Amino acid sequence: MIRLRRRPLFAALISAAIPDAVQAQVVEHRFGALFPFSGPQALQGDESFRGLELAAEERNAAGGILARPIRLLKADAVDATQAIVEMRRLLGPERATAVFGTHASALSVAASQIAELQGVPYIEMGATADAITERGFRTLFRTSPRIADFAAATLEAVNDVLARALAVEPQAMRVGILAEDQADAQALATAQDAALRAAGVVPAERLPYPARTLDFVPLLQRLRAANTDILLHCGQPGDIAPLFRAMQDATWRPRMLIGTGGGYTSAETARMIGAGFEGVLTLEFSPFAVKESFAPSIPMFVEAYKGRYGSEPRSALSLANYAAALIAFEAFHRAGSLDKDRIRAAMLAAEIAEGASPAGWGLKFDERGQNTRARPFLMQWQAGALRTITPEPAATASLRTPLGG
Repeated sequence: MIRLRRRPLFAALISAAIPDAVQAQVVEHRFGALFPFSGPQALQGDESFRGLELAAEERNAAGGILARPIRLLKADAVDATQAIVEMRRLLGPERATAVFGTHASALSVAASQIAELQGVPYIEMGATADAITERGFRTLFRTSPRIADFAAATLEAVNDVLARALAVEPQAMRVGILAEDQADAQALATAQDAALRAAGVVPAERLPYPARTLDFVPLLQRLRAANTDILLHCGQPGDIAPLFRAMQDATWRPRMLIGTGGGYTSAETARMIGAGFEGVLTLEFSPFAVKESFAPSIPMFVEAYKGRYGSEPRSALSLANYAAALIAFEAFHRAGSLDKDRIRAAMLAAEIAEGASPAGWGLKFDERGQNTRARPFLMQWQAGALRTITPEPAATASLRTPLGG
């Protein structure tokens, strides 16, 4: 059983016996790092890689894995076809013995299938599609939450947090779902719709919209006509400013908005929109603004990030990927080799209590390779800063209403 100890940046003590055969054959551990480094998700891909890179540098400073250093092999993929091409390069000429990635579900589905066919460990640290871990793969492990987890968190936010704050019975609330016509966003919208209906909250509207939509006014008119109280929005970062401009032009806004997607945790987005962004809620990966007692290593991670890259972290993706990579590196080390069956056994034996990983998550993989202790956090923009609302042990603020107030 792996238990990460709380110490500065969770540097591991290298104490396991190292087989002579491993020392003789391995000069370095070559791990693929597959992310969208170009295209519309380039910032998210690069931020994800930075977390992996910090973890690799920390592990190398502590002695590496089985006394050999980690070398990361960057691979850029903007779609599934490119992901397959890059995986073949990583596992062929580059001789990668494990792959980390990928942030985007379409990339992960394609790339992890290649890894499974070749018996290479694949660590997914950010893609959310449920299907990724529902294919019975034995070399695949996902440390981050699934779409099903985001849907469950949405229901909790609506039924428990917002219903109480707005003094409305959950079944009486008018919930609208607005999602970009893109695979991950539509999968989340479908899961949110199903979770709400199962609890007796029938969405008033569910509206898709095409990518790069600039005119949200017709959609808002439909939401207003449906007397929408709470709007759930999932789209690209570039969609958020046009949506809020449209709300201003339409002189209408819901009583509360829950946004999902990297743009909703971005300080740049908050600055761009200004006062109208006050009160916006978001469900996202591990936030930086949590109680220190909940995840005490986060300030040290932020300092390490600033020292390495010269700026504050651009999103929580770096923190989530950093924590995931540390867990995987420790499991690889304890496995005693990079044999896929030994790594699977070591990953399945890993167990971390909630709050004990740098990301504030716990860890326990099920037989499908899904971390059952990963969950989204509910956060709110208050006075220009993102505050954690739930779970309660991590909370740094109480919910404020109304939106834009």
